[in-house]
Amino acid sequence: MQTYRYRALVTLDASASGVRASYDAAGTYTVTVHACPPGSPGCDHYFPAALCPDDETPLMPGEQSVVTITLTDERAGSFLGPGQHFTVRAGGHVGQGIISRRILIHSHPC
Repeated sequence: MQTYRYRALVTLDASASGVRASYDAAGTYTVTVHACPPGSPGCDHYFPAALCPDDETPLMPGEQSVVTITLTDERAGSFLGPGQHFTVRAGGHVGQGIISRRILIHSHPC
């Protein structure tokens, strides 16, 4: 299994109250990232993910924040890369973002 980490710019919708419930004491949001691979409209995937704000402060609706996204799904590398747009879900659509760069791929045994 591989762990993928990306740096991204995320903006929560002004009505994104549902994302508060997914924020834990360690400063991480447990969300779902929805993405379509570049050049493949109609092919999409939902990835369980952890969002960690780089400035270690809670995400505020309507404000842009730089975050680190951590995913443990083998297909993440096919769906996410620099410039890739995605949506953030936590009990519904709560925001959107864009990947700026991949910062880590770590392989570990099953």
